[in-house]
Amino acid sequence: MAATFSTALDVHFAVSQSDPKRPFFFTKRLKHQKPSQRFRISCKTSESSSSSSKPQQNPLEEQLPKKTQSLSEQLQPLSITTLPKKDQADRLSSNPKSTWVNPSKPRRSVLSLQRQKWSPHAYNPQLRELKLFAKKLNDCENNEGALLSVLEQFPHQPNRENSLLILNSLKPWQKAYLFFNWLKTNHFFPMETIFYNVMMKCLRFGGQFEVIEELANEMVSNEIPLDNITYSTIISCARRCYHFDKAVEWFERMYRTGLMPDEVTYSAILDVYAKLGKVEEVISLYERGVASGWKPDMVTFSVLAKMFGVAGDYEGIKYVLQEMKSVKVRPNLVVYNTLIEAMGRAGKPGFARNLFEDLIESGLTPNEKTLTAIAKIYGKARWEKDALKLWEEMKSKNWPVDFILYNTLLTMFADIGLVEEAEQLFIDMKRSENFKPDSWSYTAMLNIYASGGNVDKAMELFEEMFEVGVELNVMGTTCLIQCLGKTQRIEELVRVFTVSIQQEIEPDDRLCGCLLSVVSLCDNREDIDKVLACLHQANPRLVEFVELIKDEKSSLNTVKEEFRCVLSDTKDDARRPFCNCLIDICRSKNLHERAHDLLYLGTLYGLYPRLHNRTADEWSLNVRTLSVGAAKTALEEWMGTLAKIVKRGEALPELFSAQTGTGTHKFAQGLSNSFGSHLKELGAPFKNSEDKVGCFVATREDLLLWLQSKIPSSCTVIS
Repeated sequence: MAATFSTALDVHFAVSQSDPKRPFFFTKRLKHQKPSQRFRISCKTSESSSSSSKPQQNPLEEQLPKKTQSLSEQLQPLSITTLPKKDQADRLSSNPKSTWVNPSKPRRSVLSLQRQKWSPHAYNPQLRELKLFAKKLNDCENNEGALLSVLEQFPHQPNRENSLLILNSLKPWQKAYLFFNWLKTNHFFPMETIFYNVMMKCLRFGGQFEVIEELANEMVSNEIPLDNITYSTIISCARRCYHFDKAVEWFERMYRTGLMPDEVTYSAILDVYAKLGKVEEVISLYERGVASGWKPDMVTFSVLAKMFGVAGDYEGIKYVLQEMKSVKVRPNLVVYNTLIEAMGRAGKPGFARNLFEDLIESGLTPNEKTLTAIAKIYGKARWEKDALKLWEEMKSKNWPVDFILYNTLLTMFADIGLVEEAEQLFIDMKRSENFKPDSWSYTAMLNIYASGGNVDKAMELFEEMFEVGVELNVMGTTCLIQCLGKTQRIEELVRVFTVSIQQEIEPDDRLCGCLLSVVSLCDNREDIDKVLACLHQANPRLVEFVELIKDEKSSLNTVKEEFRCVLSDTKDDARRPFCNCLIDICRSKNLHERAHDLLYLGTLYGLYPRLHNRTADEWSLNVRTLSVGAAKTALEEWMGTLAKIVKRGEALPELFSAQTGTGTHKFAQGLSNSFGSHLKELGAPFKNSEDKVGCFVATREDLLLWLQSKIPSSCTVIS
């Protein structure tokens, strides 16, 4: 049998400079090589092989992917192709080198991760002149007349290459757009896709999405093809300008054309879908892109983490971490920050701490944003040990700080009750040149002193604010009023409130709730009237309702209707505190029946959704979100209901429990202690649970015996 041998030959040929089909762009500047074509010559040792056969295709050529050049890669060689020197052309025809492709190397992804890489221009005699002319255009006045006047001095006949260099050099988008239209109007040469891409890039920096969309539609009308770069610029600009629907529209148009999105486009459109709340679309698009060969970058994972974090979706955040691990991408500082913030929103402080520790172990240095996020999380979780460790690490490792971080640390200390640390940090801020305490800094300190009952220091700080010219804010006012109210220093309370009104501080629902709470604490009528006078300036309708419930002649229907109106004018998060305070006022004035009415109305309007819970083995009362007076009222109501059940002979569970919880704040007033004292006053057989702190339990037998003693008629124990 005849043996066959074949080989691939690189045949190099020079291209005449006058050749109209000469390529304008080379992908690499430093390797000047002549265009080459590859031919396969096949020979057989037998003469029978002279018969014609189908040409064989080089298998190495099949592995070479077609690369879509980025805009910067297309613009890079303009300085080379604009009037190249003769000796350059000579060098192009000498020392040809063939290109070898490793057949074992995997095919490169269609999604190039190398975007916008600029290389320095080679020396070109015309380049300096064109740069000077571009500078002259940039320096002229930003109007059409001035620009046209300078354009008359164009150093050479405008052609494709020098026009692109000038267009890409014009920074104000208005001038670039005028120059672009001047080129179109004068018909120096056919306008190609790259001109539109450069113009769109400039418009994107100026946030001119509407103009970009007009150019895109113009390209479609003139049958100028839109390439990957065109669509990427349109979509990313739409995202920057918050035209999310437009971004989705153009992405879908791109997909219909068969163009493969690059990594920038994928990241941009994922962010758009995330901001639109289309979680399923985000996951679908992400998985589709990964399946097509796209390797997600840090921006993508940051987008995914932020989307799940805002929603508090812990499972979604875990999905992001798993995906990063599967593609072997280690988070950078930006992604770590996003993940830590996301864990904070999802209510997972432990996982946030683990991420922070992993960040440190990876060798990264946390920045101000990282430390601010973790400080907020530790403060909210009341983690004193971790907060102190963070503070010591910041000082010993000299981690960066900014003004927001300083105030966040003060707030963290206030939340946990670390007085000494807060005072030292506050002193450091006073001594610093760039981080002088502001209104929020003073508010954090007021919160610390007010929570600890240190009225004198709180008032000293209040006076100091006037001396240094720092204005009081509504939160600082609330802290002071709460502190002064608990100590019955009503005259100073009125002064603080008056100052806040003079400084045009608008009282919010939280401040009104604080004044209501003080009313319940006041012992004499004179003090009550002074506090109600302050409250009347903030919320007249609320004062009218207080007077209504104090009148025993007011019917339940009247109270019900007026209470509904009060709640309608109150923000959601302040409605339950209002009801708690109103119940406290009624109990302090021995209006117990009215207190029960308000508890009933609060339950009716959904303010206490998880007050009662029943299982086959246990019935429980949850008073964690109630004030002391409201909790006592709820207990009395519950006992009354149980007495009726016993009287009817209905079955009861084995165990009863009342849950007060335990305050994690160092200065938290103990609802558990007050509730326990009230149980003793009633003689109820509830005891502290050995397993749970802030939980009181009673067995069925003990509770039945106690209830029987409170009910005149005899009752039998129901098993």
